[in-house]
Amino acid sequence: MAERENRGRGRNREEQTPEFQDRLVAINRVSKTVKGGKRFGFAALVVVGDQKGRVGFGKGKAKEVPEAIRKATEQAKRQMIRVALRDGRTLHHDIEGRHGAGRVVMRTAPVGTGIIAGGPMRAVFEMLGVQDVVSKSIGSANPYNMIRATLNGLKAEQSPRNVAQRRGKKVADILPKRDVVDEQTDVAHNAPVAEATADA
Repeated sequence: MAERENRGRGRNREEQTPEFQDRLVAINRVSKTVKGGKRFGFAALVVVGDQKGRVGFGKGKAKEVPEAIRKATEQAKRQMIRVALRDGRTLHHDIEGRHGAGRVVMRTAPVGTGIIAGGPMRAVFEMLGVQDVVSKSIGSANPYNMIRATLNGLKAEQSPRNVAQRRGKKVADILPKRDVVDEQTDVAHNAPVAEATADA
């Protein structure tokens, strides 16, 4: 009985652990010249995320490709960061990220825009769970620098809730009053129509 209970608990733990997805971004073959020939190795760059606001990247080196990918995946899981998403689909505000010669710009986008990003950046957004974003890499095209610059910008993102807590205010006090502005716009737009109806 005790063994069955322990087995059941183990299954529950496995079910509770979040499922991470990984994306292989780049594989680089490197060689070392030694006495008698060359020794080849492989370096892998992997992005891991749960598509719910957590993402990380890792790199691994080994003599075989599968082992390099495994090492990179494990490192990525250890270095994951959490990013607050607006409505679970896009960024809260425009951001700029930098790392070395890499410079990226990321902007919020309306529903239906999709992920407009190049190679390494697209992998980060897909693993993060972003559905609508417009981004551009302006600096280095090196995938390592691009991913580091992207994560540097994502770390700097702030949600209205975090800003409100830091300033000791409510979220409603920080966000623009869109409803009031929309109502005023509708009234101004419908006023000429009402006047024309009255004259008729």
